[in-house]
Amino acid sequence: MAAGQNQRNRKNDPMLTKTGKARLGPLNVAQLTKLMESATQPKIKDKVRRELSKRAPLAVPA
Repeated sequence: MAAGQNQRNRKNDPMLTKTGKARLGPLNVAQLTKLMESATQPKIKDKVRRELSKRAPLAVPA
């Protein structure tokens, strides 16, 4: 019974996953860049870098 007590008190936040990690999908490029600079763990930096590479438009010469 003690295992689920925290779940009753936690607010449901659409920007967080079930485990409390931030969702990268709704963030824009500026927010992702800021998160990349402030992140200390290599795993998080890799996730943010991967998401930025999906979003940032490639420079196409005209």
